[in-house]
Amino acid sequence: MKRTIFEKIWDGHRVSALDNGADLILIDRILLHERTGGTAIRRLLDRGHDVMAPEQAFAVMDHIVDTFPGRSDDTRMPTGKAFITTTREAARAAGIRLFDLDDPLQGIVHVMSPELGIVLPGTTLICPDSHTCSQGALGALAWGIGTTQAEHALATSTLPVRRPPQMRITIDGELAPGVTAKDLALALLGKFGVGGGSGHVVEYAGSAVSALDIEARLTLCNMGTEFGAFTAIIAPDDKTIDYVAGRRFAPEGPDWDAAVAQWRDLPSDDGAEYDVELHFDASTLVPLVSWGTSPQQVIPVDGAVPAPGAVPEQGNEDSQSRARTYMGLEPGEPLTDLAIDAAFIGSCTNSRISDLRRAARLLEGHRVAAGVKAICVPGSTSVKRAAEAEGLDRIFRDAGFEWRESGCSMCFFAGGESFGPQERVISSTNRNFESRQGPGTRTHIASPETVAASAIAGRIADPRKVAG
Repeated sequence: MKRTIFEKIWDGHRVSALDNGADLILIDRILLHERTGGTAIRRLLDRGHDVMAPEQAFAVMDHIVDTFPGRSDDTRMPTGKAFITTTREAARAAGIRLFDLDDPLQGIVHVMSPELGIVLPGTTLICPDSHTCSQGALGALAWGIGTTQAEHALATSTLPVRRPPQMRITIDGELAPGVTAKDLALALLGKFGVGGGSGHVVEYAGSAVSALDIEARLTLCNMGTEFGAFTAIIAPDDKTIDYVAGRRFAPEGPDWDAAVAQWRDLPSDDGAEYDVELHFDASTLVPLVSWGTSPQQVIPVDGAVPAPGAVPEQGNEDSQSRARTYMGLEPGEPLTDLAIDAAFIGSCTNSRISDLRRAARLLEGHRVAAGVKAICVPGSTSVKRAAEAEGLDRIFRDAGFEWRESGCSMCFFAGGESFGPQERVISSTNRNFESRQGPGTRTHIASPETVAASAIAGRIADPRKVAG
């Protein structure tokens, strides 16, 4: 029988079929963060239960923490300190490895896990965060859950899950210079909509996907949740194996050899069947920027705000009209005419070392435009350390960017920090919902290069036109 990568992982982790139509799935890795993780652990312990496999669970401080230098447990978010201290105490009581504020390995959970080899090809991994799908880029079955599900998994190392349908998106064509995996993710949303994945396990395949490095694949899979997918996944290949080799939690010695042999059998079999097949040509892509308040509302950076009815795949006219009003835009208005108040580079989508290198290449020798607040938040302390070793921090600072500690920061304002009402922000994050980065803030999502180019220009700008 021909099987997909999803079917191979699911079948290998299926403990039993349940009477309600769900399967009981063995969970290999549980990731937690301080926004909900401490609560899940504490409730479990208070009920007299132990964590079944504490060595397979990991907790990190990333969501609520400040990213200012010299940070402490005291955050700008009211009650933020309680979340941090509760998670710290609960993780220690349960024997779970905690990446605390002062840990040199701390980072955004979906950045830290791949770089440490916590997520591995063929594993099942869960986390109470919708962007857990990022980690499918390593060939893992990784998905977001709720706090109650986290408790169940901590207690039993299993989770009841209904088998989701499958979709394969085959992406061919070579990405043009200046076009990134972020632009590719936005293009899929713009063409197929935020419901395009509709609860499916979405497997990305094709020559364009194979050409992406692992960090770019992490960006592509990260926005599977915006696509409406149960999760996203990319079959492991030699790039994956080379990336994982030697990482802190990766297998070693004979265990490594056995693992690699298993990983090489994971890619979907020729002739395996999917519920939905989509195809996309990436060769004509250009840098994209969101114009509205949904990730599907995207246009080329040198394009204009769509006229009513021009892009029905980007939402009905009522939603588009509301988006134009909220964003302060008129149909036909060129994006490159829009002055910005702030530029943000960070988040689990685009804050890895390769993202910072590409942005720094554009920023070097330039200055952020007057009146623009520019912030860079590395995705992990390891990324920050590597960037500083390469001198990237000096490039960002010399250009006028703030250089921060690792954390989720202003991807959303759970940490208590935000941009201002009606401020126009260009951001390397994944969501542009109303008030996502602050009450009344107008967010345009784009690649780190487009953010850097816009910061220099003081308005939304095409990164291909910046000498760097």
